[in-house]
Amino acid sequence: MIELPVISEEQTKRKKPDWLRVKLPVGKEYASVRKLVDEHKLHTICESGNCPNMGECWGAGTATFMILGNVCTRSCSFCAVATGRPPEYDTDEPRRVAEAIQLMKVKHAVITSVNRDELKDRGAEIWYQTVVETKRLSPTTTIETLIPDVKSNWDALIRMIEAGQEVVSHNMETVERLYRRVRPQAKYSRSLEQIKRTKEFGKRTKTGIMLGLGETVDEVHKAMDDLVAHGCDILTLGQYLQPTKMHIEVAEFIHPDQFAAYREEGLKRGLKYVESGPLVRSSYHAERHVNV
Repeated sequence: MIELPVISEEQTKRKKPDWLRVKLPVGKEYASVRKLVDEHKLHTICESGNCPNMGECWGAGTATFMILGNVCTRSCSFCAVATGRPPEYDTDEPRRVAEAIQLMKVKHAVITSVNRDELKDRGAEIWYQTVVETKRLSPTTTIETLIPDVKSNWDALIRMIEAGQEVVSHNMETVERLYRRVRPQAKYSRSLEQIKRTKEFGKRTKTGIMLGLGETVDEVHKAMDDLVAHGCDILTLGQYLQPTKMHIEVAEFIHPDQFAAYREEGLKRGLKYVESGPLVRSSYHAERHVNV
C-alpha cells in the first residue's frame, strides 16, 4: 500500500489544512439543544472534548451525554477533559439524562463518561441506571454507550453493558507502541480484552483510534487485525487535534485520501463498518452503527 504525503510537524504549527475547517455552531436546533443541556445541568463530551462536529450534531438535535461528572481520574496526554479528583457523583443524574433525551426526541442516544478509577465499581451502577431509565422513558430510542477502561474489573463491565444498550464502544485511542505516551494509565492488551469480553456477552462492539500522533501505516493495520481478532465490529478513525499547548503535539495531518484508504483496508481485513475521515469522532454518525 502506498503511503500518501502528510504535512510536517513544522507546518502544523502554522496552519491547519483546509479539510479541517468547520463552521461555528449556529441555528435553531443547536440553540434548543444548548438550552436543554444547560437547564438539566448536563455534561456533554461535545463540549468537554472540544469536538469539531458539535455544530453539525447539535444542529441535528443530537448530543453525546457524559455522565459521572466532568473531571477524569486519568491524565491522558491527548484529552481535553479536566483531570483531577472528581467530586461525589450525582445519583439523580440517570433521571436527568433520560428526561433530556426524551425531551429532545432522540432516536439514537450516545452516552459516555469520564474514568472514575476511585470508585470500586468504576461507576457501573450509574451506567446501568442511566441506560435503564432512558429505555423506560424512551423505549424506541436506541443507545450506544462509550465506556471507559474498567482496569480488568470484569464484574463492573458486565453491569455497565447488561442494561439493554444496542452498541457498546470502548476506544483504543492509538496504536500499541504509543500507549505509554498517549494513554499512560491504560494498557493496549487490557482494552482489547475488554472489547473481547463485551463481544462474548453478545453486544455489538465498537472502538475509535486517533491518527496523526506518529503512528505508521503498518501499525494501524496491525491494530485493525488485533481488533478483528478480539471481536470488534466497528472502527472509527479520525485526525487528532491538539486541545491546548499542554497536550501532546500533532505529529502530522493525515490526508483525506489516506483516511479513505484506511477505510477500505479495514473492511478488507474483516471489520464490519469503518467510519474514517479527518473530522470523524467516536460518536460521529453513530446512528448508522446500530444495525451493521
